[in-house]
Amino acid sequence: MIYLVRHGETDANAARVVQRPDAPLSARGHAQAERLARRLAAAPVGVVLSSDLRRAVETASRVTRATAAPLVLDPGLAERDFGDVRGTAYADLDVDIFGADYAPPGGETWDVFHRRVDAAWSRVVARAAETPGDVVVVTHGLVCRAVAIRHLVLPPGAVVPLAWGNTAVTVVDGRVATLVGCTAHLGDLADAGPV
Repeated sequence: MIYLVRHGETDANAARVVQRPDAPLSARGHAQAERLARRLAAAPVGVVLSSDLRRAVETASRVTRATAAPLVLDPGLAERDFGDVRGTAYADLDVDIFGADYAPPGGETWDVFHRRVDAAWSRVVARAAETPGDVVVVTHGLVCRAVAIRHLVLPPGAVVPLAWGNTAVTVVDGRVATLVGCTAHLGDLADAGPV
């Protein structure tokens, strides 16, 4: 089983700012990560794979403490690099940075991002095949969306979310997502699911 997870909240998430790589979890994000860790504590986790960006590593570290599974960082699981627009409030942008044709100055095009994520997901699938137990993958909203669209079969009637909630869990069995973007473990700490 693979648990595909978005990181916990950061202050930039809450303020609706394009995140920088070093954005740490907020106090609420740490609490979300703790609830995620409790949710996964009973699973037979063999390894935790994580983006190397700070917010993902901080989230993944909570899961490793709860499961005693080793943590392996994979830069291929990082969020799309928005280059020069990182640190800018969404309200101050004069372009749709999620538009199909948008290429951020100093950042990744969608094509480059998708090729990187495709390669990272191939490594995840290979690692899952050789790992006794489950694999937890802690990454970012756009990575979760790209994986869901490009690599997973969703349950009948399910749709790929436009935005993924902080610490949202997607459960993958083979290529089939049996649960998509679940934040039931958060209760009062659930958010509106900003990208």
